[in-house]
Amino acid sequence: MAWTILSHPLFVEVVLPFILVFVVLFAVLQKSKILGEGKKQIDALVALVIGLLVVSFSHATGVIVSLMPLLAVGTVVILVFMLLYGMAFVKKDSFDLPNWTKGLIGILAAIAVIISVLVATGGWEYLVDLYEGSDEGSFWISNALVIALVIGAFFALTRNGGEDKKDK
Repeated sequence: MAWTILSHPLFVEVVLPFILVFVVLFAVLQKSKILGEGKKQIDALVALVIGLLVVSFSHATGVIVSLMPLLAVGTVVILVFMLLYGMAFVKKDSFDLPNWTKGLIGILAAIAVIISVLVATGGWEYLVDLYEGSDEGSFWISNALVIALVIGAFFALTRNGGEDKKDK
């Protein structure tokens, strides 16, 4: 394999995570105007400091580097889905997904992000060990999952019921 500047560990583990954190944080600060309106210099300094702090901790950059393939693959999957959906179901000159499709994509994306962060940070192995380990730990995890599913189903049913009543 030929080495290039783009595959060098310094570039992959320091420069790219710094640029990503700096740009995203600067954009969030500019959009939210949390530090004041027209304060580009302050927003840039805060984003610079936080970007430098992030790349100074190898664990933080490791999490960022391990999450980027998920971001890239997930974006391509969503793009392919929207292209296929647009070719099959969209009327001429309009592209609008139904609300249930947007919600389903959002839920699946949230689940993928949560699992990816757990895997990248080592929390997934902890949860698996906790679940498969002692009887007391698996008891609490199993009950928490059942309760979460029941609460989620309850909110889904009551939310859909409320929308049906409004439509009539």
